Amino acid sequence: MNALPRHAAPLLATLTLAALAPAAGANDPAASQPVATVAGMPPVVDPNNLYSETSGPEHVSPALKDDLARVYVPNLRGNSVSVIDPATMKVVDTLKVGLSPQHVVVGYDLRTLWAANNAERSNNGSLTPIDPRTGKTGKAIPVDDPYNMYFTPDGKSAIVVAEARHRLDFRDPKTMALQYQIDAPKCGGINHADFSIDGKTAFFTCEFEGSIAKIDLVGRKVEAYLVLPMPRTRLKDKFVPAGGPTTEVCSSRKGMPQDIRFSPDGRKLYVADMEADGVHVVDAASFKETAFITTGVAAHGLYPSRDGKKLYIANRGSHRIHGPRKGPGSVTVLDFATDKIVANWAVPGGGSPDMGNVTADGKYLWLSGRYDDVVYRFDTATGAVQQIAVGQEPHGLTVWPQPGRYSLGHTGNLR
Repeated sequence: MNALPRHAAPLLATLTLAALAPAAGANDPAASQPVATVAGMPPVVDPNNLYSETSGPEHVSPALKDDLARVYVPNLRGNSVSVIDPATMKVVDTLKVGLSPQHVVVGYDLRTLWAANNAERSNNGSLTPIDPRTGKTGKAIPVDDPYNMYFTPDGKSAIVVAEARHRLDFRDPKTMALQYQIDAPKCGGINHADFSIDGKTAFFTCEFEGSIAKIDLVGRKVEAYLVLPMPRTRLKDKFVPAGGPTTEVCSSRKGMPQDIRFSPDGRKLYVADMEADGVHVVDAASFKETAFITTGVAAHGLYPSRDGKKLYIANRGSHRIHGPRKGPGSVTVLDFATDKIVANWAVPGGGSPDMGNVTADGKYLWLSGRYDDVVYRFDTATGAVQQIAVGQEPHGLTVWPQPGRYSLGHTGNLR
C-alpha cells in the first residue's frame, strides 16, 4: 500500500481494491469489492477501514508542512478562540471571532479552519476563517445559524447545520454562497453527523428529539428517522459516597444524542447520548439499533484512535446543557472489534470533557472542559490528564495538523 501515491485520486478511482484488504477479510466477498462512491469523491483506499488514511503522521498531507502545530479552542461565552501551543502547553494567542463560537471546523481542502459563530438569538451568525499557517483570522462571512459545519464527501458543498431552523444549508465551500437547503422538520436540535463510506448518505443526530435523521445526499432529502430507545436506568450526575447508589431510574422520555461516528468498516454507527449515559450501536444498512453500551455520565464526543482499533468517548459529567463545575466527567475507551469497554479515565477532582480530537501521532486526546473553562490533554497510553485554563465555556476544539486527504468537517472528521 505504501507504494501507491496517496493523493493520486483520479488514478485510483477505478482501482479494484482486493489486494488492499487486510487478510482478516479475505473470506468476506464484500471485502474484496471496490466501493462505488459518489462522483468526485476521493476513492476508498481500504473498504474495511474508512480511517485508513488518518492512521498517523505519515498520512499528514505535504500541503500542511508549514502549518502551525496548535490547538484551537472556541470559547462559547467568551466570543473568542484560545490558541494553545501544545509544545509549551500554554495559550499563545486569543482570537476575537463572532458571537457564540461553537466549533472550530476543518475545511474540506484542509487549508482553512472555520470558527462557527452561532449567535442564533441575535441573527448575527457568521463563519470566521482561520489560516492554519499563521494562526490568524480573516474577514468573517455572515451565515444564518451556523451551529456546526460539515462538507459533502465530493467537496462540492459546505453543510451549515442551522440547528435552530431544523435545516441543513448547502453552501459553496469557499464563498459560503447558498446553493440549496434540506429541511428536517422532525429533527429538533439537528447537530452532529457522519457519512457513509460511499459518500451517498449522511446521518445527523437530533438532540432534542432523541433520534437520528438519515439524509439522502444524492436525492437531497430526508430519507428516514430513527428514534433511539432509552435505557431503564441512567447514571447519577454527581459524585456519590463509596458504596452509595450510582444509578437512578431514567425519568427522561427521550434521549439527547450528540456525536455520531462510523465503525472502521462502515457498517455500524455509534451514537453518544447525554441522557442515556452511553452509546447506541446502530446497524447502518437496516437503520436499526442493535445494542446499547453504558459508558459514563452524559456521553457526548466520539473520537477514533489513530490505529482505528479504539473509540474514545467523552462523558461530559452532567445531563444538563449548562452543568456544574467539577462533575463526574470521564473518558471511556471502547474496543471497536468487540464493543467492550477496555478503560475508563476519570478527570481527577472532577470535570466536563466535551469535544476535541486526537493528535496526529495518536499519543494524546485533547478535549474541551465545557463547564470548567479548561481543556484537557489525556495521555492515550495511561489516561493521565493535564489541564490548561482557557476562556468561558470552551466547546468544539480542533487539534492541528491532522492526518487525512480531506475533511468532512466538524472538529476534524478526516478521511
